[in-house]
Amino acid sequence: MSISPASLDAFKALILGFAFAGLLASTFELLMRRHLSFRLLRGGDVAAVACVPILVFTAPFIIIRNIVRARPGRWPFSVVFTATIVAGFWSLLCGRLVLEGVTRFMGA
Repeated sequence: MSISPASLDAFKALILGFAFAGLLASTFELLMRRHLSFRLLRGGDVAAVACVPILVFTAPFIIIRNIVRARPGRWPFSVVFTATIVAGFWSLLCGRLVLEGVTRFMGA
């Protein structure tokens, strides 16, 4: 059984997207000493606008963290399933962006 190169690239992008999201979220939480959340957008000031790029890349981590931390039975299976699919797809896209950025930066 062989895996196609396109599937392998997609899997790498998915893993890299989740890893980059976790790294960025953990760095934010370490430096700011507060949990990263979508509530940062509620401020409505310059800080909320500045957090948008961070939230774009850390969204898969935040979504999965919120699903895992919820008490059992809080959300129906369909919500958990949909959130997991959205986080995975978002991670795939972010990972692809990171891969493209690193490839261009390295000049390959």
